[in-house]
Amino acid sequence: MNAAPVHGRVDRSGRLIEADPPLLGLQLRAGGEAGGALAVPQIAALARLANRLGILISRAVIAADGESDIDLWVRAQPDGNEVRLTIGGWNRRPALPAIAARDIDRETDFLRASADWLWETDEALKLVALSASAEEAIGGPASGMIGQPITQLVRLVEDEEGNLPLLAALAAQGRLEAQDAELRNGNGSVRLSAVPIHDGAGRFVGFRGNAAWHRAKLASPEEPRIVADAFGERLDRALREPLARIISRADSISTRSEGPLRRDYAEYAGDIATAGRHLLALVDDLVDLQAIERSDFRVEAEVIDLADVARRAAGLLAVRASDREVRIDRPGDDERLPASGDFKRVLQILVNLIGNAVRYSPNGAMVWIRAEQAADRAVVVIADQGKGIDPEDHERIFEKFERVDPGEPGGSGLGLYIARRLARAMDGEISVDSAPGQGARFTLTLPVG
Repeated sequence: MNAAPVHGRVDRSGRLIEADPPLLGLQLRAGGEAGGALAVPQIAALARLANRLGILISRAVIAADGESDIDLWVRAQPDGNEVRLTIGGWNRRPALPAIAARDIDRETDFLRASADWLWETDEALKLVALSASAEEAIGGPASGMIGQPITQLVRLVEDEEGNLPLLAALAAQGRLEAQDAELRNGNGSVRLSAVPIHDGAGRFVGFRGNAAWHRAKLASPEEPRIVADAFGERLDRALREPLARIISRADSISTRSEGPLRRDYAEYAGDIATAGRHLLALVDDLVDLQAIERSDFRVEAEVIDLADVARRAAGLLAVRASDREVRIDRPGDDERLPASGDFKRVLQILVNLIGNAVRYSPNGAMVWIRAEQAADRAVVVIADQGKGIDPEDHERIFEKFERVDPGEPGGSGLGLYIARRLARAMDGEISVDSAPGQGARFTLTLPVG
């Protein structure tokens, strides 16, 4: 057992570029090499997730090392284009059968991806972690609630049968599907979801979950809107989690992370994961569509770095572009472009625009992303080398359920419609300049921050 934590660094390609001796030794025994791809699957998976989601991921894992197992506690922290690893534990023991609870633990990151803010408790429901985005709910620093029971932050609301789902999940040491709760300081109401955390020996040690803000409930004159909100929430809840589980399982099979598998079976699993992501994207579009078409839809603006958001969006699409042999030329790391907008919504817009550019580009092509200021507007231009868009279709493609080329496989036809509505909600605009055979240039403009 190592008393001191072991450190390492992984680059954006998944290579272990720096490692303390214990981690390097484990890397070599797992068949990897110094400076090569991280060869310990459990640690590599956490590093990839941390890099993709841009958040700290911390969890217990069991790594195989010869004829024995090692209990590890891995913290993967994104740091620019790298992920910093801090690994504790290092308790060696005879190999044990796989623990069923670890299947549940894999679902944690899907909760994180859809969260408004994140929380984590110990086995006594005392908070051990809160994301910075929880400060809006708390009305102060998130650190002020660490060590307090979660019930000091929220008041749990009984369900229709008079039960408290969080306490039921605690008693069963199982998953929390949904728990309505009201913030103690009166800042609003949220819905909590969580998965149980288990240590390396399978012991329950707490919950890790998310909180999603409830939409405001309005009086009877606007009953149709309440019904629409409820439908959207039920659609999201009914489809998102099953699809997330399907994708997670299919990815695990496709990458052979749990053992050898025939190549054709792995390819089938990859196809299932791709179809699942397509359906999940459609759910996202339908939920967004319902939100943006409400008369009271608003976007909270803040000062953001538009060049940085463009770099992040390009990073999220790097794997997809690589699969299509498309290169993305993004703004340099030293470029800055202050703008006024909502970070999450601007990222959503740029992922859509860059994703379209990659989708419609031929193999070996280039997608250019440029960030610049024009008078009082911050501008991002995404240009591709695709087959172009007829000027007569420039406005059509921004309408609901319309696509650049209806004859090609693709999305729902809602992406550009939603993107333009979001841009206009931030006092911005999206336009296109294209002609057949000349590629396309999509331009996002926002007010200068």
